Amino acid sequence: MSWKDTAEPVLTRMPAVRRPEGHVPFKRKLGWTAGILVLYFFLTNVLLFGVDQGGQDVFGQFRSILAGESGSLMQVGIGPIVTASIVLQLLGGADLLGLDTQNNPRDQVLYQGLQKLLVVIMTALTALPMVFAGFLDPNPAVAGDLGVSVGTLQWLIFLQVFVGGILILFMDEIVSKWGVGSGIGLFIIAGVSQRMIGGLVGTPSFGQEWGIIPTWIRVALGDESLSGSILTPAGIQDILLGPGGAIDLGILAIFTTVAIFAIVVYAESVRVEIPLSNTRVKGARGRFPVKLIYASVLPMILVRALQMNVQFMGRILDQQWAGMPAALGVYSDGEPVSGLFYYLNPIQTPQDWMWFAGFGGGAEVWQILLRVSIDLFIMVVGGAIFAIFWVKTTNMGPEATAQQIHGSGMQIPGFRQNVRSIERVLEQYIPQVTVIGGALVGLLAVMANMLGTIGGVTGTGLLLTVSITYKLYEEIAEEQLMEMHPMMRKMFG
Repeated sequence: MSWKDTAEPVLTRMPAVRRPEGHVPFKRKLGWTAGILVLYFFLTNVLLFGVDQGGQDVFGQFRSILAGESGSLMQVGIGPIVTASIVLQLLGGADLLGLDTQNNPRDQVLYQGLQKLLVVIMTALTALPMVFAGFLDPNPAVAGDLGVSVGTLQWLIFLQVFVGGILILFMDEIVSKWGVGSGIGLFIIAGVSQRMIGGLVGTPSFGQEWGIIPTWIRVALGDESLSGSILTPAGIQDILLGPGGAIDLGILAIFTTVAIFAIVVYAESVRVEIPLSNTRVKGARGRFPVKLIYASVLPMILVRALQMNVQFMGRILDQQWAGMPAALGVYSDGEPVSGLFYYLNPIQTPQDWMWFAGFGGGAEVWQILLRVSIDLFIMVVGGAIFAIFWVKTTNMGPEATAQQIHGSGMQIPGFRQNVRSIERVLEQYIPQVTVIGGALVGLLAVMANMLGTIGGVTGTGLLLTVSITYKLYEEIAEEQLMEMHPMMRKMFG
């Protein structure tokens, strides 16, 4: 008996959102998407009951790509979903699952059930150390008012975090089946956009730090709490690099943000178009685009999430292991300042490496350069590897794509009308473009982090937001086209 037969009774009974039986009108899809987005923002403002507020966010700078909000029901964000995807990507890439998700309906159901089961397990494994390792401290006063012990209150907090993680799982499934795009992408866009708007126009009266525009106005008016007038060298430095070294409030952050927007939009438009012709309808022609960022930027979430889990483990060891060797890590205010976890901690802001501007946390120049090199290596190589896994497990490889093209009645002019001929042509482009695109996105993410972005959303968060928004725009345009021409909907299934 294989593992499939053993696990099938459990995996096939995992709760799931029902798929629509027919075509869902575009307006209804927009309604579902907007509704889930409103629910997401509502849940990020529902604070965890019984938690002593004011603690640090355990995910720190990774929060912009993991969505959610610290101290709320969305505490874990999409972290468990991404971690489960990493496990499946590695198992699928090594072909250890033995699942044919392309041609076997039973394997498709098992894969979806396995993914959902892993998300549930990862949610519990993420919530447990958050609550019981001292990252979400229970409020003794609340325990006293309820007449329960602090330990019981901790289990109540764990239940809230766990339920929030399960809610975001089903919210993602609703958007994927009934809405436009994916829930994960939608939540990332929502979280990053919120932080960017706050970084532009935020003020303390709205519970945020000073944004770029209010800060510049204060500098221009000669606010005494800042360096000085805009006409002085100190004032000019405040405009260029941000007051007091807050580089995400300076012109450099605006330049980086605009540059990333332009580069990603340009990269999305760079493609190799393979001509196609329809074998059923004479004169019907089309093109299959192989984009430079063929695997999209979503594999970057997997790389950053892997780094996040390593840092999360380091925080747990620092919290629970009083005699942790200095070679593993020395922590100050919850951040590693030396040791292995310091070098594995990705560069998140310009303050992490600009030693020549008085930043760098007191580390030696060689330590900072080594940390930058390791982060660059992980992102470039990891981006390429996870892009390959992503293409393989999402049926975007040459073989799966060739079968899809052939099944739709299309062929490449000048070649035989069979799957193998199409596959040979695709093999000349897809593998190479996948590696190049994955490495390029990794390089862009590190460079954006090093230069800083508006609102401190990190380069990876900004890359994800721009790319997902671009693809969402393309999907909305396609949905509108299908809505206007029902015959095209029938042709493309």
